[in-house]
Amino acid sequence: MSTEAEKIIEDSFKKLIKTYNPQPVVMDHGKGCYAWDTDGKKYLDCAAGIAVASLGHAHPVMLETLQTQAARLMAVQASYATKEKLEAADLIVETSCMDLVYFSNSGTESVEASLKCARKWAYDEKGPHCNEIIAFHQSFHGRTYGSASVTEKRNSQAFFEPYLPGVHFATFNDIDSVKALVSDKTAAIIIEPVQGEGGLSPADGAFLKELRALCDEQNIALIFDEVQAGFGRLGTLHAYEAFGVEPDIAAWAKGMGAGFPVGAMGAKERFGKVLVPGTHGTTYGGNPLACAVAAAVMKEMMKEGFLEHVNAMSERFFSGLEAIKRSSNKITAIKGKGLMIGVDTAFDIKDLLSGLQKNGLMATQAGKGTLRITPPLIISESEVDEALAIIEKTLGEL
Repeated sequence: MSTEAEKIIEDSFKKLIKTYNPQPVVMDHGKGCYAWDTDGKKYLDCAAGIAVASLGHAHPVMLETLQTQAARLMAVQASYATKEKLEAADLIVETSCMDLVYFSNSGTESVEASLKCARKWAYDEKGPHCNEIIAFHQSFHGRTYGSASVTEKRNSQAFFEPYLPGVHFATFNDIDSVKALVSDKTAAIIIEPVQGEGGLSPADGAFLKELRALCDEQNIALIFDEVQAGFGRLGTLHAYEAFGVEPDIAAWAKGMGAGFPVGAMGAKERFGKVLVPGTHGTTYGGNPLACAVAAAVMKEMMKEGFLEHVNAMSERFFSGLEAIKRSSNKITAIKGKGLMIGVDTAFDIKDLLSGLQKNGLMATQAGKGTLRITPPLIISESEVDEALAIIEKTLGEL
């Protein structure tokens, strides 16, 4: 590392609140599926900002949209309609099972809106006693108070108590554990179709169908947190489509903006209509710039062959990882779905990530020790092969 890079890192963390341990490099710029640090080293970016840069870096559609819209109108109060907000909402409604849309700026905001929507619906529909939420062990839904309250990590972070009361945790993929928690106080069940921070564990399709049936039978709102798994990541535009189960409410962000901060909550009409003026709102959510970007990203993902490409690259990744598992005997499990891939190995995850970075691959950690691979959705066959070669080489060096 150069002296300049060391100084940037050192000076940054003199002034920044240290909510993350600093990486030993300073990132400078990116193009496509690659990023470069300030020392000029090139990396294949299989982190993509944790499933954020869905179209890679400096995508021409993104650059054109940002430049054109920023020159026209960037911000206006949420009470004003704009063509950009209408187009983005139209695209979401037309491509999903949802009837109504609320725009936010991030995943945790989308989850907060989803929880408030579900509890307001339950209050109106079933009475003030109905305010409890069922979530799942190893879940992650965000870091603001509502979303943190339905994240199991609350149990190890007592210093933030009191959390939202009335939250219960079931076992992922175990319908009996859910049924044991359901009562007349249950307003909603929230689940990630693929658990992100929980180690890239996909929900079982049969389990989600049973969950849907249970919610229908008990008149409970079913919320899908698609923040990480949505917008093309699983090879379908919306994550629920990969499982054939429709939620009542969905939370989106990350890949929706391909690097630009934007999120949304989608809701079926009987749920979404309960949020009326004064019940919820946002300053930046739905701004013209963010909505123009979201619409541009969706249109790019809806182009012929885009999602087919995601599925093909997913198959190539999983097949390659299985081959490495057989030949190296150093991979213990391969998990995930689409281009949201988890790899468990016999090695300490910190050592593995450091080795991958040294060899020119960016990735992230999920859960206690899972290697998370979430590349841009535009990754090519040769880039998948390059990533697999770096992973194999790094495992061989550990």
